Amino acid sequence: MNKEDILKAFNYRHACKEFDINKKISEEDFSFIIETARLSPSSFGFEPWHLLVVQNRDLRNKLKEFSWGASLKLDTASHFVLCLTLQPAYMKYDSEYLNYFMKNVKNYPDDVIDMMKEYFKNFQKDDFDLNTERALFDWASKQSYIAMGNMMTSAAMINIDSCPIEGFNKKKIEEILKNDFNIDTSKYGISYMLAFGYRVNDAPEKTRRNTNELISWEN
Repeated sequence: MNKEDILKAFNYRHACKEFDINKKISEEDFSFIIETARLSPSSFGFEPWHLLVVQNRDLRNKLKEFSWGASLKLDTASHFVLCLTLQPAYMKYDSEYLNYFMKNVKNYPDDVIDMMKEYFKNFQKDDFDLNTERALFDWASKQSYIAMGNMMTSAAMINIDSCPIEGFNKKKIEEILKNDFNIDTSKYGISYMLAFGYRVNDAPEKTRRNTNELISWEN
């Protein structure tokens, strides 16, 4: 794929408001989209996200009451994703989870784990001032948005539409996740929703700031 093709995909992508309910994304194509999330980068490589794909119509309907920005997407999207992010107790520098992750996923030796804990401790306490639960959850959420951007771009590259969604009541949705989806909300909170499918209407003209307003140089 050349540079022109990549920019074409960026221009193709828009926040699709309504999808063609009769068109479904193939298993192969959706697996490709999800794989770009799995391969996405994250700060310290901790991958603090879990993607929940909601295809069950009854469960989608439960989400609708408290998802004012997602109602039409829940009805029409081929695939609907909830991005869950690890809660602060799991992302604290000395948590059992991060120790497990570094040992069993990153395969770090013990001395490297001890070093990483110290780096992450200083990062949390001093560098980024992640000293409240909300600050730490929001920081972890920022990592999950990297995966979202990559999923939307990879979808656009194969002519699949998407829509990122923050129009929901976080507290109410997490109650539904706990009660109806059997999600452990002491471990995960919701960061965003993401719908995929095929557009029924043409995309509006894309508007962006000029490059000279967006970028400054210090040479």
